Amino acid sequence: MAHADQFAEIEVKQIRPYEKNAKVHSAEQITKIAESIKHFGFVSPCLVDHDLNLIAGHGRLEAAKKLKMKTVPCVFVEGLTDAERRAYILADNKLADLGSWDQSLVSTELFDLGDSGIDMSLFGFDHFWEAEGKSNEAYDEFLDKFETPLTTDDCYTPESVYNAVRKWVVERYGLEDAEIIRPFYPGGDYEHEKYPDGCVVIDNPPFSILSKIVKFYAENGIRFFLFAPALTLFSTASGSMKYIPCGASITYENGAVVSTSFITSLGEYKIDTAPDLFRIIEAANAENLEAKELPAYKYPDEVITPSQIMKYVKNGADIKIRPGEAHFIRKLDAQSQTGDKAIYGGGFLISKAAAEKAAAEKAAAEKAAAEKETTEWLLSKREQDIVDRLGE
Repeated sequence: MAHADQFAEIEVKQIRPYEKNAKVHSAEQITKIAESIKHFGFVSPCLVDHDLNLIAGHGRLEAAKKLKMKTVPCVFVEGLTDAERRAYILADNKLADLGSWDQSLVSTELFDLGDSGIDMSLFGFDHFWEAEGKSNEAYDEFLDKFETPLTTDDCYTPESVYNAVRKWVVERYGLEDAEIIRPFYPGGDYEHEKYPDGCVVIDNPPFSILSKIVKFYAENGIRFFLFAPALTLFSTASGSMKYIPCGASITYENGAVVSTSFITSLGEYKIDTAPDLFRIIEAANAENLEAKELPAYKYPDEVITPSQIMKYVKNGADIKIRPGEAHFIRKLDAQSQTGDKAIYGGGFLISKAAAEKAAAEKAAAEKAAAEKETTEWLLSKREQDIVDRLGE
């Protein structure tokens, strides 16, 4: 039986890759492995025999060469015949391909890592869901932002707000003579957009691929001023750009309120809070809300949506729904039939028992909110006497 022992640093030039290694590593994959090594270190050693024939770690060895590393950590493997060594190389590569991903857990992990400053797109997660070849509800929502007419106004600012931002950017950075480009407008394709010399992109892109978009513009020398999520602003592009952390609230056409900041290649400051931009956006947003009455949706008790449930949580609603009691939906059949928008952020159909419990919690929360927010004033005897005499 084979066994591994004896750890050592081996010179890269001494290690002999297997000439018939059937696993192909693309240049892009080698680059991503190299980025992983740069960020995390060479934490997974190569496997070699005592003749320094490489058994596992061909991609890591190529990445080490790309990084111009002199040595790499290795573990020696004893007890394999030549046939077993060749078979293990095939098996090791094939077994890695057989694994699958829990899409929801990966989505949660990637979202939670947004605040860490680690740009997961460097390690191959920019096209994670496409590479898996599987349907993913969250990723489908991101792609919907490029489709028309599906939920396009969920991801674009109201025109009055956009125009206010655009005017501020033009004046602040002296762009009066520059052509302004909006590649993320409904039906747009930013990678194939025509970008004239000296143009500037001012737009609200899909936040899900913002780091990828910023990298594309930086590599192609295209100036930009982009809307960005406020809470994870600095982690976008791993802190390599310039940031406007004004945190202004923008209300979209469907009523979603998003705390928004900006990422840019313009200006001299790394960080600029721009309080005047904040005030301009808040005023434009308020004006937009007054000018346009937002649609109000009432869902059955058996439907739970994020915006619906969160307004009760702040007043103490403790709603717990088990996995077997909930079924994820993007929209109701009635909405599909009328061509109406999907449920913003998705929703769940819940069992009747869960709906009854949730309704009780909502009622308690509403009562608590009413008691908390309402001061009841009573008439004095003098005032009551006046009321009694009125109309006599």
